[in-house]
Amino acid sequence: MTKRRVAIVLFNLGGPDRPESVRPFLTNLFTDPAILRVPGFVRPWLGRLIAWRRTKPALENYAFIGGRSPLLELTQEQGRALDAALAGDPAIEARSFVAMRYWHPLSDAVARDVQAWKPDEVLLLPLYPQYSTTTTGSSATAWDEACAAIGLSVPTTMLCCWHSHGGFASATAALVRGAYAQARAALPDDVPLRLLFSAHGLPESIVKAGDPYQWQVERTVAAVRRELGDIAEMDHAVCYQSRVTPQVWIGPSTEAEIERAAHDKVALLVCPIAFVSEHSETLVELDIEYREVAHKLGVPGYFRVPAQNSDAGFIAALADLARGALASGRTLCSYAGARQCPKQQGDCPHARARIAEAAA
Repeated sequence: MTKRRVAIVLFNLGGPDRPESVRPFLTNLFTDPAILRVPGFVRPWLGRLIAWRRTKPALENYAFIGGRSPLLELTQEQGRALDAALAGDPAIEARSFVAMRYWHPLSDAVARDVQAWKPDEVLLLPLYPQYSTTTTGSSATAWDEACAAIGLSVPTTMLCCWHSHGGFASATAALVRGAYAQARAALPDDVPLRLLFSAHGLPESIVKAGDPYQWQVERTVAAVRRELGDIAEMDHAVCYQSRVTPQVWIGPSTEAEIERAAHDKVALLVCPIAFVSEHSETLVELDIEYREVAHKLGVPGYFRVPAQNSDAGFIAALADLARGALASGRTLCSYAGARQCPKQQGDCPHARARIAEAAA
């Protein structure tokens, strides 16, 4: 039997590969219409102004981790591990390609690499568990534009979200349990421990416009807690980090939850629930900046759950997601085609596809 050649395109954010890349990386980020939602004639100059203003603090942050982001190498490792996990499949020959949104390798170069490999089909697999128009949506748009520019036309399936996938929840819970055991061993018996699920924030206006991200983050937390076994009922909270504009953002903020922990005299175990690779938001923001805040406020202990990276359980979950998506052959959530998000969270490709089908 001839195997189907499947190009699996892993979407991720990207990050600067050297200090000189920080400003152009930020410019790409803040001139994206999915990120900076202002009139088009304003966006180029305003985005560049924001990037210019944020370059110095960003350079200082990246200096803590060697002047560059580790995200590309970690994502490439995930791709190699995924290829290995799928190598024994009798029906497909899979090869992973990494497409970053705001720094190299960008979608235009990756689309050319995919075209040269001559796949029978393409699977778009975002490494964002929860769908947002600012992440998966923006990456999908960039990919479509790159393919159109070179005439790449191959049957394509996109997995738009997998926020509560059982394997993902189980793998994440295993990491939480390991970090919990270490934290508990380091703390006095009489010091309570709170599990803080921290996700990247979004402006509230984007969520109110129908973006399902916050709802899906909460579903991820619920799925992980179901897998936590004897620590499932431990004190916990969901919060949001990385606010970068003066708008009202979804909350509570991670800073506010750290302050609450100080008031309650409880230690914190922080789990980055929307990131599946270590990068500046985990290695700097969580591990350095928020740890310092917690120390200054007198939080009795501060611990962190590692990101999944190439954890075997997580890679097995990605392989399961890939097989399921390829079997379905269309744009969908990871839930056998049954959309889970409430009707008001309709700003996603799955919902739009359903509307188009109903209208046809």
